Parts: sequence; structure tokens; C-alpha cells
Amino acid sequence: MLIHEKAPFMRGSLLLISFLVLFFILLTPVMRDENGNHLTGLQYADNVFNELSKGSSYFIPTVRKSLDTVNGKVVTVSVALKKADLTPIAVMALQKSGASDVKEENGKVTFTGDLGKILTSATDDADHLYHNQAEPVSQKYNGENALKVTSAWWYTLSPAIKELQKQRLIPEAQVVDQVLRRAIEPGNNFFSVTPARVADHIWLLVAMLLFYIIYTLWYGFAIFELFEGIGLAMTKSKVKQES
Repeated sequence: MLIHEKAPFMRGSLLLISFLVLFFILLTPVMRDENGNHLTGLQYADNVFNELSKGSSYFIPTVRKSLDTVNGKVVTVSVALKKADLTPIAVMALQKSGASDVKEENGKVTFTGDLGKILTSATDDADHLYHNQAEPVSQKYNGENALKVTSAWWYTLSPAIKELQKQRLIPEAQVVDQVLRRAIEPGNNFFSVTPARVADHIWLLVAMLLFYIIYTLWYGFAIFELFEGIGLAMTKSKVKQES
């Protein structure tokens, strides 16, 4: 018979069945967010961690300070956008930022302008998106989708870093990198997410982490008990006595 020990097998079965029942509940939209939308338990947890992550990712004030080091620094850069469909938006964004002689030629966008003003414009757009304000960005660019604008900034400024490095403008390239990683990226990625501080949700965070640990152990003990019930338990090997 497959079952060698009934007691641990029954305990393991109960643990596994209850684990699967709770897992099914976690995949059912029984919870609601602050807007009343139905969410599964996993979606709710994902939203909570996204909100906490956004709350600790606001670096734009620091980025603005770094822009002071490139204000008045005129550069000429030629870049090829990996997403060609964003080229018209990129050209418009550069023109709106005050760049002069912006032209598209042979799949490349070439522009000349005050790097400080260009990066300030990109940072302003990212700041609006971080605060879930898409309308000001859309209005600034003649009704264009705000997320497309920040994508255009990303695909324009990202290759600009190498171009500036080739011109031995290393400090300038570092500032561009900061704008990308600490302004445009969080502004775009966290758009529509409500920011939250860990200090304001400490007990919820602790409860969720404890649940994760307990739920993981729950499954582990279920498998352990089932295996013991069918005779696949780990035992210490006997020491062979020499004759």
C-alpha cells in the first residue's frame, strides 16, 4: 500500500488542501483598492509594493540640483532613435526645450542647444508624470500622449550619453544619465500609481511579509508530511560497526 503512516499523510493532505484553497482565494478578485476596483490578493499585494516603491523613488529635487552644473553648456549631438515612430515627438520635445537647429536626417536626429534647458524640460515632464499629471505634458506637446513624450525623451537622451562621452564631455554625460535613471524612468514607470510611505503602512507591510513566510512554510510542511506518510522520510544512516 502507498500509505505507510496514516497520521502524517492525513496532516499533509489537510495542509496541502487548505494551501490550495487559500491559493484559489488569492487568485479571486475579492479585494478592492481605494477606487473600489476589484482586485485579486496578488494584485492587491503588487499594488501595495508599487505604491511603497514609488514613495521612496522621488529623486527629482536632487536631479534639479545637478542640472545647475550644465546650465549654459551648449552641445551639439546626433542620435539615432531605436523607435523610429517616436522621432517626430522627439523633434518637437527638443524644439519646445529651446534647442536650435533640430533636424532629422538619414534616421538620425541632430540638435544644438543649452543642455541645462533641454534636461530641465525633460525633468519637468517626468515630474508631472510622477505626480500623475499627464494633462500638462499633453498640452505642452499639442495633445500628444504624455507617456509617448517621456518615451521619446528616453530614446533621445539614452544614446546621447555615448555621444557626449565621445566628445569627452564626461560630467555632462553623467548628468544626462541621472535625468534618465532618476527622473524620466520613475516618472514613466510609476505613472498612475499613488505614492505611499513605508512609515504610514508599516503594520500592513509586516503582516504581508509574515504571511509570505508562513504561507511558504505551510506548503513546505505539507510536502514534508505527505512524503513521511508514504515512507519517503529522511533518517540518519546507521554507523557501520567494524568487526
